Amino acid sequence: MTDASAVSTTPSPAGSHPWTRYVAMGDSFTEGIGDPEPSSPGGHRGWADRVAEELGRTQPDFAYANLAVRGRLLQQIVDQQLAPALDLKPDLVTLSAGGNDLIRPGGDPDALAEKLDSVVQILSTGGATVVLFNGPDTGSSVLGRIRSKVAIYNENLRTVAARHDAVIADMWSLRQLSDPQMWDQDRLHFSPLGHHTIAAMVLDALNVEHSLKPLQPKPLPPRTWREARSGDLVWAREYFVPWVLRRLRHQSSGDGITAKRPTPGPVFGPGVPMGSGEGPLGTSEPSRR
Repeated sequence: MTDASAVSTTPSPAGSHPWTRYVAMGDSFTEGIGDPEPSSPGGHRGWADRVAEELGRTQPDFAYANLAVRGRLLQQIVDQQLAPALDLKPDLVTLSAGGNDLIRPGGDPDALAEKLDSVVQILSTGGATVVLFNGPDTGSSVLGRIRSKVAIYNENLRTVAARHDAVIADMWSLRQLSDPQMWDQDRLHFSPLGHHTIAAMVLDALNVEHSLKPLQPKPLPPRTWREARSGDLVWAREYFVPWVLRRLRHQSSGDGITAKRPTPGPVFGPGVPMGSGEGPLGTSEPSRR
């Protein structure tokens, strides 16, 4: 497994790095669901866009494509995104997959890791740096029932990363994600603050100096039992029940959705979302945080 020290012996000076073409593969997590931004392609920003924004700050020829689509299972990601990703000839690939499989009955963390192993082998054969995401600790969330499966999958991913010299973006160790403010209202996706925090972690794993500063969320006031119960009922009606109905109907939240950035292009510039440090090139418009 490649960790931050294996990517480079020292932090990259002034945010410099060797990558010029970044392709993101995955599901809703990588698409950026939970981090709405009307001016971004697809209407969402997310951690991958934020990482690309930082990488593009110091690399003039940097290009970024995002092939992720919400609701995709691991096999669907392989079938629909692997060949297009290879065609784009990236030198940096992020791959987060398997989460939607694990939350379904019968999701097997060993079988999923075995399938992922062959995908990482293919991606790394071309010389690209591959970043894999393990799952966050779900013990205190609505996904607490699959915590043991996530832990097994995470250990399997470390083996896969070690076999192919991939980088692990360690979500499990990112304890800030236990804060409720890191999560969207649906309790399944991350909030803008969560995506920001994850983006900083990814850049740290790549040993790239960046401008993303840790944010200290204001603690939530303690809720009474009645308030908590009321919130649970609202969440179940608006998010959980529709999710169950889609499963019963063999539907996906990604049906009819296409990749938001199917071709690589610059992160900054007129007509594309502003980055984390400056406005569109050639303007004096300030950044939007």
